[in-house]
This record gives sequence, C-alpha cells and structure tokens, in this order.
Amino acid sequence: MPTSYEVKAGDCIASIAFEHGFFPETLWRDPANAALREERGDPNVLVEGDQVTIPDLRPKEVSCATSRTHVFRRRGVPEMFKLQLMRRGRPRGDLPYRLEVDGAVVAEGRTDARGRIEVYIPPNAQTGKLVLGESEEYELQLGRLAAADTEAGARARLVNLGLLEAADDAAEPYAGALRRFQLGSGLPSSGELDAATAAKLVEAHGR
Repeated sequence: MPTSYEVKAGDCIASIAFEHGFFPETLWRDPANAALREERGDPNVLVEGDQVTIPDLRPKEVSCATSRTHVFRRRGVPEMFKLQLMRRGRPRGDLPYRLEVDGAVVAEGRTDARGRIEVYIPPNAQTGKLVLGESEEYELQLGRLAAADTEAGARARLVNLGLLEAADDAAEPYAGALRRFQLGSGLPSSGELDAATAAKLVEAHGR
C-alpha cells in the first residue's frame, strides 16, 4: 500500500528514492506525486514539510545461472555533484581541490578550464567540505537548497553567485544583492523577490 513521506531538511527526491529502494525518476514521475512535481518543478529542490508518495515496490525477477557469481547494480546510484568555481566573474581553472562528503574523502584533483568539479557522491549525502589549494575551505550543506521563489532559496543562490556575503545577512544587503542581480539580468531593480527574478535566479544558478 502506498505511504506518504514528509520531507525533512536535506532531503531530495534522489535521497528519498535511495532510502526506499526506487529510481529517482520512478518516484518523481509517479502519478501520485504530480501535484508536488508541478509545484516544485525540480526534484532536487523540495521544501521541508512537502509530502512525497512512496508507491509499493514491484519485485523484479532475473534469470541467472546457478553456481556462478553475479553482480547487480542499481541504476541512478550514485548521484553527480556539480560545482563551478568563479572569482570576479572568471572561472577558477586548474585549481587543486579535495572533496569530503560525510567525513570521507571522495575525490581529489584539479578543476577543469571552466572551474568545474563533477564528482559522484551518495544520493543521501548530507554534508561536505571542499578544500581548495592549501588552506581555502568551504563547508557544504548538500541537498538543502530551498526553492528559488522563497527568501531562503533566493539568499542561497545570491551567495553562490557571489552577490551576497552570507545567507543570513540583514534585509538591506539582501535587497541590494537582489537589485544588483535584477539590473544585471535586465529586470526592474525593485529589490523584491518576484516570479521573474526567481526564474532568472534558477537560470543563472543552474538550479
């Protein structure tokens, strides 16, 4: 019998599907989740308190030869973590990095020419630490990006885009960051979060 799961901080469709034995796309495209899909638009951006319907698991049978070893791999596991590093509008290419996820080192290398890092991580990862060069460190909250049409989501994206110092900055710096973003995006610089600004934030941020 289908059950209802209440979204918690740090959840996304990938992590929920992983914990319940589903492919993310199966859960996201289930007809029972149509309203949630229409409201959020992105399976990686859920809001705490959202309800996700978990359908019944359908057993799958596979024919295998006896007396032999067989390997089965779940599709969609792990998830791809993508990040682009910029400074003053320019990519930070060929920069040494180390990525830790939930306390374990999952990747070490150098950013590509466009300042990008692409690494596979567990779907239910919660926290991370990115170390750049010898001493530059950033704490990562994985799966915790709020929807762009909420103040929390707008603040997080403005921080990631380098327009706001911190997500908990006071109201005036936040409004100023919104105005700068709106001006640069060809929108009226009201300093207020509206549907057009939210859409542009998603476009500029990549999610």
